[in-house]
Amino acid sequence: MFILDPLTASSDNDYSYTMPLETLDRIPARALVVAAHPDDAELFAGATLAKWAASGCLVTVAICTNGGAGTVDPGAFRTALAGIRAAEQRAAANALGIATLVLMDFADGALEDTAAFRGDIVKLIREFRPHTVLTHDPYRPGVLDHRDHRITGTVVRDAVYPFARDALHYPEHIAAGLEPHKVSEVLLWETGEPNCIVEVSGFVAVQADALACHRSQLPGLPCGENPYQWLETRARRAAEGTGFAYGEQFRRLVAPA
Repeated sequence: MFILDPLTASSDNDYSYTMPLETLDRIPARALVVAAHPDDAELFAGATLAKWAASGCLVTVAICTNGGAGTVDPGAFRTALAGIRAAEQRAAANALGIATLVLMDFADGALEDTAAFRGDIVKLIREFRPHTVLTHDPYRPGVLDHRDHRITGTVVRDAVYPFARDALHYPEHIAAGLEPHKVSEVLLWETGEPNCIVEVSGFVAVQADALACHRSQLPGLPCGENPYQWLETRARRAAEGTGFAYGEQFRRLVAPA
């Protein structure tokens, strides 16, 4: 997966964004992370997830695709790569202290905004009942973004509100014993309009260890073969002016009542 490097970007989607940032000190009891591919959660929110998990938050990470197209090698096989990436994701989740990992196994590059995909996310929300949901920001003008990221972010936002909350959406869940659930907030990563920050001092090294588990992907990621140096620089820049050393920025959306 190739993404814009926020340390060298010249658009408004880097850490030069100057809106005042709210510091999120509270740690939710339960959080659900929905990422398009293996490695996305570690890359964009890994330090936050490590901190929350270490503090007792029950973190569930759901990976939507199997990552089987995440290579520039024309001789690679999707099935073999998907197996490698699943193993890498399990190791990364273990490094972060994730309570539950869900591998949804959609084809890499094939996500669509459908009622069925939305229903899968609604089911996760109703099953794990998170206070906070973290996912991709689907609206990043000026950035050539991965389509799976955009689709995932859009579907998750819709699943949070109103579909997971309202009883008449996906009534088959209710029949199976999964009651509607109201998420309190959504945190969007890789955003051009951050409005909050989580202090992650002491957890960047854990994030780097988790990201390093995605060995097959490191050559195509902006961190390269040395995740810690790149993540440390990004987290330090994100925290400039806050009074603490390291942070991860998000756009926080409060779910309607």
